[in-house]
Amino acid sequence: MPLYRRIRDLREDHDLTQKQMAEALHCSQQVYSNYELGQRDIPTDILIKLSAFYRVSVDYILGISDIPDIRY
Repeated sequence: MPLYRRIRDLREDHDLTQKQMAEALHCSQQVYSNYELGQRDIPTDILIKLSAFYRVSVDYILGISDIPDIRY
């Protein structure tokens, strides 16, 4: 599953809007929308924030792993 699809699914699974995620990531809704559409590369710091926010591994977000579990 492509990265953009995975972050959209995570957001929807948590019943969040793009605006809410943008606020959590300190970016505009348009920038976040571009991440989900695959129109903008996601910076490493945003990947890390997404991973921490959803409590999943960066590998899961990137599609390297299908196992979302993260161990702290």
